[in-house]
Amino acid sequence: MSDFSFSYHYPSSKSRARLGQLQTPHGLVETPAFIFCATKAAIKAVTPDQMRACGTQFILSNTYHLMLQPGAEVVAKMGGLHRFMGWNGPMLTDSGGFQIFSLGHGSVAAEIKGKRMGTRPKTLLKITEEGAQFKSYLDGSMHVLTPEKSIEIQRLLGPDLVVVLDECTPFHVDKAYTQRSLDMSHRWGVRSLQEFQRHDDGRQSLYGIIQGGVYEDLRREACDFVNSQPFFGHAIGGSLGANKQQMYDVVAMTAQRLDPNRPIHLLGIGGVRDIFEGVAQGIDTFDCVHPTRLARHGGALVRPPHALKEGADHINLRNSSCREDPNPIEPDCPCPTCQTYSRAYLHHLLKAQELLGMTLITMHNVAFMNRLLTAIRASIAEGRLNKERKNWVAEDDFSELSQNLAA
Repeated sequence: MSDFSFSYHYPSSKSRARLGQLQTPHGLVETPAFIFCATKAAIKAVTPDQMRACGTQFILSNTYHLMLQPGAEVVAKMGGLHRFMGWNGPMLTDSGGFQIFSLGHGSVAAEIKGKRMGTRPKTLLKITEEGAQFKSYLDGSMHVLTPEKSIEIQRLLGPDLVVVLDECTPFHVDKAYTQRSLDMSHRWGVRSLQEFQRHDDGRQSLYGIIQGGVYEDLRREACDFVNSQPFFGHAIGGSLGANKQQMYDVVAMTAQRLDPNRPIHLLGIGGVRDIFEGVAQGIDTFDCVHPTRLARHGGALVRPPHALKEGADHINLRNSSCREDPNPIEPDCPCPTCQTYSRAYLHHLLKAQELLGMTLITMHNVAFMNRLLTAIRASIAEGRLNKERKNWVAEDDFSELSQNLAA
């Protein structure tokens, strides 16, 4: 019997929001769920034990970074990612394609979202049918990542869930380029699947990726492709538009065409409002660096009643307003940080450049996201997703689409 399964149900016939259970060899994930990014086999500033203490179910690591340092072979010799980093829960790795593209074009997420930023040295040399040729950002050494190589690296790393290699197209390219890229990504997807099947020992399952940019017909084509292949799950990727509403529209039209019997992941999206929108459209899992990256810059996620500015989703603990604030980040938050420390103390740690400050704020943000998803699951079960949203999202501008899809 396979150690992988996915089951789900729709508590309301009027909503696409669903509850699921994703079974992996390293445990069960209750969905909808948030996946935290341990990009280089570490959640920055916190330990795996602290992640577990804050309620974390699921994490991911990155093929691109780990193939360069320390190398997939080293991780395999150390017993795989779970043993290497001390995490015994469910884990996913992405294929490396997004990082090759984003770092290669001199930016990270900004290029995908339609903002060209050239502040980083460009490392992508060329993309061919064979794969992506690039220079290491660490030492300038030359590498080629093919679909087969990506699967081989992920097999050595040993996560539960792995992802096919694709080209992640930016917002600014035209439809003709997006079509050519999509066709190649589908050929890469077939090659990834064939390589995966050659070595399949039942310890991993494979996700296909849906590309197609903002073009509805290309997204339909991508959905039809992944539905026709024996992938375990689906991941929605690529450019999702120039603004929030366009992103929600692209995600909705994509999610509605995907095989509902497979888990659906939304790559790289993790804002609070974005999660509510995605859940309402049938998304099961999300990942994003935002909660932990925000913490390292002094930002603590809060619900609307605790924000210092109207409409904000976080407070900046570096601000002078926190210097003599005796309150915790959120007075009703059960996380270890809020139960023990004041905003004033966290402000002091940040100003003094003490690493403890980043650790404590990261723990709060991790716990916040896990509380959010727990509350979302409960609200779906009780048919009150829209009402729950008002406890977490300041703006009363939940998209019209999601209001129609959520109970």
